[in-house]
Amino acid sequence: MDVLLDGGRTAIVKDVFASLLGNSVVNGRVPFLRALETSEISFSDLVELARKAEIPYPLFFAPLELVHAQLGAKTEKLLQGVAPGTFTVSSRTSVELRDVELIVKDLLRKQALVRKHDPSLVKNPIAGLLRREGRTPKEEAKALLDALGLDLAVIRGARTKAIALDLIIERLESNQVLVSRSVRGFMPQLLQVKFSGMTVRDSKVPYIFLAGGDHGDDQEPIGRQIFTLVLMAVLVGRGIFAPVTYDASSTAPQAGREYDIVGEILMPADEVKLARLNTLEEIKAAADSFQVTPSAMAVRAMRLGLMTAEVTRENLRELAAEYRNRTKPQPRSPKPVNAIRKYSGRELTSRLLAAVDARKLTEREFCRVVCLNRIKPSELHELRAALR
Repeated sequence: MDVLLDGGRTAIVKDVFASLLGNSVVNGRVPFLRALETSEISFSDLVELARKAEIPYPLFFAPLELVHAQLGAKTEKLLQGVAPGTFTVSSRTSVELRDVELIVKDLLRKQALVRKHDPSLVKNPIAGLLRREGRTPKEEAKALLDALGLDLAVIRGARTKAIALDLIIERLESNQVLVSRSVRGFMPQLLQVKFSGMTVRDSKVPYIFLAGGDHGDDQEPIGRQIFTLVLMAVLVGRGIFAPVTYDASSTAPQAGREYDIVGEILMPADEVKLARLNTLEEIKAAADSFQVTPSAMAVRAMRLGLMTAEVTRENLRELAAEYRNRTKPQPRSPKPVNAIRKYSGRELTSRLLAAVDARKLTEREFCRVVCLNRIKPSELHELRAALR
């Protein structure tokens, strides 16, 4: 195929072009698809696609063998943090590495930087905690709660589910489990796939990435995120690092050990069995008490044998209809410093600001890696204020 520039044509190997971009975040963009069809592309389009895919454009002019070697090295690096398969709970959705590639690479960069500049970091106490065989889900739940120092009475006493979510994040980050939340426009990649999030491996600072947006199961976002966050904390505890999809409204008979552990953490069987769950209003009240969605409450009750699958499905249909008919809030663009704090995470941001103060890291490097150049060094005082 040909690259067009100033009226001239330069031949490149089509397999090189297809290999580099076909397994990248731009594989669905019109210029790429059109180039495959016509066997030609303008130099400006090639450079733009390469920039968005984080590929040095001279690589398109390299031999195919070198390109395959580079792709192999890239995949190996990604697999250090995230396994190629998708971890699913009652879901058939799968996530390709290219769907989250730039986010994985960005979180790996952040992990490497904080490991380099923060000597206080120790071996992570949560990663691998739940690998021991022979314990019941209740025992696993207690082990994780004790290790995190997570007091469920405090979580349930939170005035809102948003506050409860923040409290759980605070306990995770206090134990060197970093938490990143999706913020549209402030991440290196626009997410085109519906998934719950992912866990990214590290011996000291594993990352949990919580995806935002519509998961297609008609549940209020914050309550769903609480369940998803605890699920991914369990995965870190079990040493599972992968993209995660979770169907929160599934009534399948078995959801797996991880679901059972999360259920025991957020909705302990002994307490759920004492709750009144005969009407939809009672299910909603119990959900508010346990800081979960009403759908999660209904599914948990079904799995404990307190509600038939038929009644559960009818409750889920009513809840989904109510959610779809709700008054939708108008989306607002966050302040850049708040978006950075949410995506990079408060703990990582604070630790690397301390490295800036200790002159181990320049303000410019901090703005590049932590803030993705969304703010300038002169605006770091606003970020510090947002972290308080």
